[in-house]
Amino acid sequence: MKYIVAIIQPDKVDDVLQSLEDSEIHLVTASAVMGRGRQKGISEVYRSHKEAGSLLRKVKLEIAVNDSYVKTAIEAVTRGAKTGEIGDGKIFVLDLEQCVRIRTGEESTVAIG
Repeated sequence: MKYIVAIIQPDKVDDVLQSLEDSEIHLVTASAVMGRGRQKGISEVYRSHKEAGSLLRKVKLEIAVNDSYVKTAIEAVTRGAKTGEIGDGKIFVLDLEQCVRIRTGEESTVAIG
């Protein structure tokens, strides 16, 4: 089992979710987050002063999948999020030691679905 964390642009969320849905990956958690990478933030004008912002709005998607769906999930996120510009985001793949479905008590790969 793997735990996939994707940091993407907020305006690409619907595209990524649709791409995941098309790939039959339905279990996704999304959170609004702030961060920066190579973009190193943006500058904004506030009360006629230019102020540099060090963090940008991003969306973090968390996806738990069985091993057979890892490549499919990565491809789906990439397909939906990619613009070819700096700031498209990152995908992290972590080992998932355990998963338990609270309602039924099912564990491991069965609990992911």
